[in-house]
Amino acid sequence: MTDRLIRATAAGGGIRAVGAITTSLTETARVRHRLSAVATDALGRAMTAGLLLTSGMKTKFARVNLRLKGNGPLGGLMVDAGVDGTVRGYVNNPYIEVPLNAAGKLDVGGAIGNEGFVYVFRDLGYGRPYSSTVELVSGEVGDDVANYLFSSEQTPSALVLGVSMNTHSVQSAGGILIQVLPKAAQDESLVTLLESRVSGLQGFTPLLQSGKNLPEILEELLGDLDLKIFPDEKELKFDCPCSEQRMLGALKLLGTDELQDMIATDKGAEATCDFCGEIYHVSEEKLAELVGELQPQN
Repeated sequence: MTDRLIRATAAGGGIRAVGAITTSLTETARVRHRLSAVATDALGRAMTAGLLLTSGMKTKFARVNLRLKGNGPLGGLMVDAGVDGTVRGYVNNPYIEVPLNAAGKLDVGGAIGNEGFVYVFRDLGYGRPYSSTVELVSGEVGDDVANYLFSSEQTPSALVLGVSMNTHSVQSAGGILIQVLPKAAQDESLVTLLESRVSGLQGFTPLLQSGKNLPEILEELLGDLDLKIFPDEKELKFDCPCSEQRMLGALKLLGTDELQDMIATDKGAEATCDFCGEIYHVSEEKLAELVGELQPQN
């Protein structure tokens, strides 16, 4: 099943819903970063959340940076998602393991911690970017991003995220975001109905594993509320724009003295992209070329 995102409205446009399947991109992140099971779960949820947050943005180059920094052993995570359907991300401590939670599931909340902050940076593709910070409420990612939407954007939101794994790989991943827009937020019965339906879900990945696709999941939740699913689907993928050329440009910023020290001490350099784990090797000859480019021209 291809990773993709769909959008819909319900209740005469008073409800906005977005669903995403992110199985392949979460597996790509697991392999690239050699993530433990709980780190895979945490990053998979956060990448899905980042993509769901971009779904309401309009311009081609708009992006969202989502960062969770808690007091748990994971040390925090960072996600960069684009309205074009691309996403990348990393966790600070990719190899950590924690005991299962009381329900016998991976303890993402315990790994991230429940004390800390959620940082959201929205680049609309024009004008000044928008940033906001709210406190963590659980470390489970979904609760924390929903709290951000309510606290910073005054939009009541329900966010259900999930990653399911076996001993070898990611089996399913994705999520759904449901928001009550201002013109419907005054209808307390509608808000109560949505809260009841979302709280009744046993997670998102069980729905995928039961064979349901995204339209069927939205139909189950909102089908009796004048659901309208938009025909356009967006493909999603893990993608990082890093390159050797960008890495060489970053090395030049270190300056002549630092580059010459690398040549003398290390006989070259190695750089790893935090976002995708790609490793770039630079020979001492290439470093010498960079030094030459930095020298004043006569």
